[in-house]
Amino acid sequence: MSNIKPHGGHLVNKILTGVEREAALAKAANLPKVALRPWQVSDLECIASGAFSPIEGFLTQEDYLSVVNNMRLANGIIWSIPITLAVTEDEAAVLAVGDEVALTGEDRTILGLLKLADKYTYDKNLEAEKVYRTIDTSHPGVERLFQQGNILLGGEVFLLNRIEPAQFKEFHLDPVDTRKLFAEKGWNRVVGFQTRNPIHRAHEYIQKTALEIVDGLFVNPLVGATKGDDISAEVRMKSYTVLLDNYYPKNRTQLAVFPAAMRYAGPREAIFHALVRKNYGCTHFIVGRDHAGVGNYYGTYDAQLIFDNFTAEELGITPLFFEHTFYCKACGNMASAKTCPHGSEHRLTLSGTKVRAMLNNGEVPPPEFTRKEVAQVLIEGLKEEKAS
Repeated sequence: MSNIKPHGGHLVNKILTGVEREAALAKAANLPKVALRPWQVSDLECIASGAFSPIEGFLTQEDYLSVVNNMRLANGIIWSIPITLAVTEDEAAVLAVGDEVALTGEDRTILGLLKLADKYTYDKNLEAEKVYRTIDTSHPGVERLFQQGNILLGGEVFLLNRIEPAQFKEFHLDPVDTRKLFAEKGWNRVVGFQTRNPIHRAHEYIQKTALEIVDGLFVNPLVGATKGDDISAEVRMKSYTVLLDNYYPKNRTQLAVFPAAMRYAGPREAIFHALVRKNYGCTHFIVGRDHAGVGNYYGTYDAQLIFDNFTAEELGITPLFFEHTFYCKACGNMASAKTCPHGSEHRLTLSGTKVRAMLNNGEVPPPEFTRKEVAQVLIEGLKEEKAS
């Protein structure tokens, strides 16, 4: 197993199997039910699999307030994103603390059980200000927060049924699996990379720079709910596989998906992403420019500066900070302001909007910006999305 301890000291496992699962399913059929939204299903799975260790359920009020205000659980352990189960007043009215509640998908399939330990109201404005640094509903995380129910349910959860992935099943690995895999590969130092976008040359540069100082690279794309204009997980996964197959050392790279939803919480989410990768068995974590950001809500390097609030010992994973990278025509290679002495007129920079327009028109961006194989996957994917 991986030689790095999970966050909080032990890997949570709330997945019921065998006779225990069958008994829980039979009981759940007669319990009050709460239907989960897609991002809540993702949270249930991540809690149960240990990806969100040391959390064992949706947060109770004490933990929730501590996380929102202090970026720590009530026991003092670092945790920066509130993992909550929001319901409407009507849904909450029929539930009492001490109840067991069946958690279902939107199709009413029973997915899990909740031991209801707390039921409480909360201040959405406070959460928005503290976690997202804005109450502007143009922010996708804030928009979802203000649209969800006004009551939070807290308590331990158990996973009974997992939704089978429609594609890329071989890349759906739990923390217990990746930890075992890293140990089998002999990787003592593993760097994790979070992404919700295709990997371009700038990402490739920082990944390979990090790979120079560790044993293995763990590319761990988020495939849960994202905002509507993000490229689909299906297309992104194809782009990752074609890139890794052609340009990365197979014996030093591992691809697996992160099933969580995207929060777009910038600095807070950078901490969260690092802790989760620690649970997957990583010793290092890449934090680039505007990590987990959206729009102009966060400063360019706020997601790096937030790590100064915690000691290396309590984080338990080493962040690797990278500046904005680009192709310098004068240098003839990828670089950053730290390594390149030339002015901006020598740098090849393309906005995301420009790249998207090129891909939509079937144009392959310059090879200094993206690999041609990746561009072809994205062009075909966008073409299929438009056709459907």
